Amino acid sequence: MSKPDDPNRLLRLLPLVVGVLGGLLLAINRLLTPELISSQARSDVMGVILSAFLIFTGLLWRQIQPRQPDSVKLIGEEGFELLSELPEDVKTELAWASSLLLTNTVTKTIVVWYRGRVLLRRGILPANSEVNNGPILQRVLDKQKPIYLVDLKVYPGRIEFDYLPENTQGVICQPIGNSGAIVLGANAPRSYTKQDENWIEGIADKFADKLLRELDSGKDKG
Repeated sequence: MSKPDDPNRLLRLLPLVVGVLGGLLLAINRLLTPELISSQARSDVMGVILSAFLIFTGLLWRQIQPRQPDSVKLIGEEGFELLSELPEDVKTELAWASSLLLTNTVTKTIVVWYRGRVLLRRGILPANSEVNNGPILQRVLDKQKPIYLVDLKVYPGRIEFDYLPENTQGVICQPIGNSGAIVLGANAPRSYTKQDENWIEGIADKFADKLLRELDSGKDKG
């Protein structure tokens, strides 16, 4: 497993380092002072308080900093597949939207499924391309609400996602109308933000309102 670098690591260590260094310098200064006067004693007290505050702040920052989830290398091959009989404008829109999701979110695999057909597969793909309309996906269609499986391995129902890489860590199932869904797989658990979820929902709504209406009206041509 690999872990993403923390760009704020040095900044969070700074109060701790300064506090420890200040405390050491105060102790050395006290030991080397042959005669302690009252003004220096007051300064030493303030210095000790300041050093203790910096040390406490540094330790607190380290504790409250959220741990970045571990990521894995998904098992599969890089691929991009579109249903050949789709209209060109639908293909273009699917390609554009999937590219945005892959480059701007933690998504590593995308499957667009509609009315029993896989319209698009893109990213890291396993050999199996058949979407299993299992209980989780069916619930998404029935309730018309997305489901975010934040850590896929803890869900018994993960077996229905055999069309995603076997070590997929997180999954979002976003409904497209009441007849399809965008299924997105990530390589790290708990890695989608609320902003990501809102963006995915907006893209799904665009598919339903503007693109897939053409398929429903029978306009797709072979």
